Amino acid sequence: MKFVHIADMHFDTPFENLNLKNNFGKIRRLDQREIFKKIIKYISENKIEYFFISGDFYENEFIRKSTIEYINELFKEIPQTKIFITPGNHDPYLKNSMYYNLEWNDNVKIFTSKIEKVETPEADIYGVGFEDFYCSNLNIENIKIENKNKINILITHGALNASNKLQLQYNPLNENKLKQLGFDYIALGHIHKPDYNREENQRIVYPGSTIAMGFDELGKHGFITGNIEKEKIEINFIPIDDKEFVEIELDITNLNDADELIEKLNNLELETNKFYKIILIGKRKFEIITSNILNLLNNKNIIKIKDKTTLQFNIEELANDYTLKGIFVKEIIEELKKENYTEEQLNKILEIGLSALENK
Repeated sequence: MKFVHIADMHFDTPFENLNLKNNFGKIRRLDQREIFKKIIKYISENKIEYFFISGDFYENEFIRKSTIEYINELFKEIPQTKIFITPGNHDPYLKNSMYYNLEWNDNVKIFTSKIEKVETPEADIYGVGFEDFYCSNLNIENIKIENKNKINILITHGALNASNKLQLQYNPLNENKLKQLGFDYIALGHIHKPDYNREENQRIVYPGSTIAMGFDELGKHGFITGNIEKEKIEINFIPIDDKEFVEIELDITNLNDADELIEKLNNLELETNKFYKIILIGKRKFEIITSNILNLLNNKNIIKIKDKTTLQFNIEELANDYTLKGIFVKEIIEELKKENYTEEQLNKILEIGLSALENK
């Protein structure tokens, strides 16, 4: 049986952390639609029998009815494909949710927090999803496969091998216990980084977020496609998001002012299909207000600037200066000498204080 597996599409997310210039959030929401359309086309052209959507398909707080209608129209283009959706922590099956209140296409099955099995000619599909934004236990590890002679699939959303307090709130799953259940494929969602070839013949799979959500999700994003037979599985990762987030460090030690920095940034040779975060490093000689610099750039592919520079200063010169900065440096040095601070610690304290004075 041939299948496509996606997760963490997050339709209609506002992209708040990235919406800094040029309506970037709106552009990425349009990208979500275009990418999903490509996935549907792939399913249609390759006669894919099963489509697994493992949670966080949309953002419950922001999803629009028009977006769901758009999705449903696309589902009508693959009427022979059986579509299974398991709600996650961002799109739980609530009574005011789109899952509960809208009429979905005939080929769509949406799971709830009650473990269900759907029998098909090729496989038995087990599914369970969130009915709230938090979920500590969906009782998955107690599932008993009824017919082990068939292909058995599990679809759910959760945190595999969760160890911290935060992830334990999102359906924590134990990998070893999942393996013991005997499923031929477990389609997971929640973790935005793909996990499909960590071990030979891997059957517990995260496809990662379908579209990159920000600079904490570097690298390629897409979906899993595969073919399962009893005792045999073939899976591949298909990149589908043709835009990528990239981080670049830029040393500004030799730059003299903000205008020179802006010119340097505008002259960077960047790829048009990538979004860049520029991390400024080195010793700065001038005040940096990243929002101002970002707004003045002609280079549209730079959408975020992070300042990790340190202030360039001469302690001896400043200590002999009669300005406010000079008085500050002299007083701090006298105080810190009493506490036996290292030179590195002294420089860090002076850096923080001088930066505060610089921004006054």
